Amino acid sequence: MKFNLQTYVSKQTSAAPLAVFRMLFGIMMLFSIIRFWANGWIEKLYILPKMHFSFYGFEWVKPLGVYTYVLFIICGIAAFCVALGFKYRIAIITFFLSFTYIELMDKTTYLNHYYFISLLSFLMIFLPAHAHFSVDGYLKKISYQKVPNWTIDSIKLLLGIVYFYAGLAKINSDWLFRAMPLKIWLPSKYDLPFIGENLMQQEWFHFAMSWSGMLYDLFIPFLLLYKRTRLLAFALVVFFHVFTRVLFPIGMFPFIMIVSTLIFFEADFHKKILAGIKTLILWVRKKWTLKPVHNLREITEYQFQNKKVFLPFLVLFFVLQLVIPFRYLAYPGELFWTEEGFRFSWRVMLIEKMGYTTFTIKNAETGAAFVVDNSDFLTSFQEKQMSFQPDFILEYAHYLGNHFSQQGHENVQVFAESYVALNGRRSQPFINPTVDLYQIKESFQHKFWILPFNDEIKGL
Repeated sequence: MKFNLQTYVSKQTSAAPLAVFRMLFGIMMLFSIIRFWANGWIEKLYILPKMHFSFYGFEWVKPLGVYTYVLFIICGIAAFCVALGFKYRIAIITFFLSFTYIELMDKTTYLNHYYFISLLSFLMIFLPAHAHFSVDGYLKKISYQKVPNWTIDSIKLLLGIVYFYAGLAKINSDWLFRAMPLKIWLPSKYDLPFIGENLMQQEWFHFAMSWSGMLYDLFIPFLLLYKRTRLLAFALVVFFHVFTRVLFPIGMFPFIMIVSTLIFFEADFHKKILAGIKTLILWVRKKWTLKPVHNLREITEYQFQNKKVFLPFLVLFFVLQLVIPFRYLAYPGELFWTEEGFRFSWRVMLIEKMGYTTFTIKNAETGAAFVVDNSDFLTSFQEKQMSFQPDFILEYAHYLGNHFSQQGHENVQVFAESYVALNGRRSQPFINPTVDLYQIKESFQHKFWILPFNDEIKGL
């Protein structure tokens, strides 16, 4: 069948899936903000540390002291308004900006699913997720029954990219032929009931988990697309994410992915969810004798006003999502070792690194030197992340150089001695100890001061 772009762009479908997705997304984000606050992570991660590691180009994004709590409140309120569909455009823009600002405040907390939420919320700015079953519609007394088909397909495509690229990343010799790093992580789960002392200690199970994880990520988007395999695929989604949540402390990500994949189901399924919510609303109104809901004027199709401008922008957005994960090809050396191009590429749980990095402050003229106690400046979590990530090491070296220069030290040089173990290998030198890192500026260029990896990892 010949694909006609104009016909596809003009095609309309039920607005119910987009409305349900909006509500579930907003609820999950609100719960995530509350959970983050309740666990005391705002203070621990953003207020107490003396320094914060910045993303290159976003050094100006910093925690706001005690006002960081206000930022989280704004983000939570915006998520709640998104769920309700109240002042939707303002709410989703506010959520995207506040959440992304939170994500950029310290790259120590970087997680793939934070990046996914930023991308998804950015995409939702341009989608009419409030067209149906929203407070905005109730206030305007308008309900759109259909939206352009591509608005729902764009969410499916973003989810498909996340899964498929995560699967591609697992096609490497460490993951498939050494079962690394699962062979390191799984035996530590010996305290799990029934399976901890048995399955988790078996090498065959480590390989089974590695291969099944790769196959799951590669094929689950396609299984979700087809009606005949959709129920089985969703059952696999639930099992996979619940199981990984039991095994690993990965927060809300499993539940976010489970809820998000509901977008693949037919419109009738989502209409039943909305019908159930309507019944609940009517029951509450009757129970509390609230004013009746005025009949909404139902309009068949939602029409975009600036479609010719937006659609090319949407294409560019997805081209970037397809290309950015492959930027590592522009750098020499082993990706897992240098991590140049590692972030923002859906490489999920592929490496286990342990590092030990010390810094020496030296006077370039006199040769006087002393070793820095990292705990004087970093939290234990920051020090752990810094010890094996080159851009962290460079940024911290500049922080130390500036700190001691301001204290009156002259002709400051900063040298790092670092040893890193990757995926169960023996520790080896990581940073060239003769390079004055204080003179090196961060850039997108290759970090020549990273010492070569003495092994080979084959794969994508």
